[in-house]
Amino acid sequence: MKSFHDKVAAITGAGSGMGRELAIELAARGCHLALSDVNEAGLAQTVSLVGDRVRVTHARVDVAVREQVYAWADAVVRDHGKVNLIFNNAGVGLGASIEGMRYEDFEWLMNINFWGVVYGTKAFLPHLKRAEEGHIINTSSVFGLIGVPSQSAYNAAKFAVRGFTEALRMELEMEGCKVSATSVHPGGIKTNIARAARLDPSVGQLGIDHRNATVRFEKNFITTANRAARIILRAVEKNQRRVLVGPDAYVVDWMVRLMPSLYQRLVVQFSRRTMAA
Repeated sequence: MKSFHDKVAAITGAGSGMGRELAIELAARGCHLALSDVNEAGLAQTVSLVGDRVRVTHARVDVAVREQVYAWADAVVRDHGKVNLIFNNAGVGLGASIEGMRYEDFEWLMNINFWGVVYGTKAFLPHLKRAEEGHIINTSSVFGLIGVPSQSAYNAAKFAVRGFTEALRMELEMEGCKVSATSVHPGGIKTNIARAARLDPSVGQLGIDHRNATVRFEKNFITTANRAARIILRAVEKNQRRVLVGPDAYVVDWMVRLMPSLYQRLVVQFSRRTMAA
């Protein structure tokens, strides 16, 4: 997809962060928008920031609810006549030890971060094929490349998104259709995901100060959401299979490739030093 002009893009998690910045960047390039989020106030603010340069529709959609995602996909095509891109961007965070993590929290995260991506992909894929030019952009994470203490649920979801998207890309190529897919791996992006995350006191078992963990974690966020959005859109234009977002993502990718076992010791040392109680 060499141009976004007059295309239609659907974006989940558009009420803040990368979702909002993707909307703003796409609108500036003449792309019509279908935006969704569970945060209706944030979604309304995004709509106002986009302005009237392009056609914009918006809806409250909980990506963890399959029926809502499918209904939204149908509504997007009904309202816009077509859809060319789906950004499965919505996500949440959870900090907890594996032993102390509640199943309810684990399921909450997986339903949004993994199943939300699956629902978005399967609901929009037939519409993208009918448009004869389409792209699926699924947000994994740098934590889809590397395991991190206290992030087992997040790791599980993001590793799953990565594998799901890579398999999807290969299937689309085998079919010879005009739809492609990209797996996105952001490093530390300056959004509110850490502040909005659930943090279980069980992280204290790992020597992590749960009272200040979020603040310390956010200090490692070095890439702005706008910068991330522009990197992602460039990757779509180049039809990249995988895109690393931020210099820290490149460091992690390099570390895992060169030290697939040793990196775990380095991460333990880093976690103890930066997150210790």
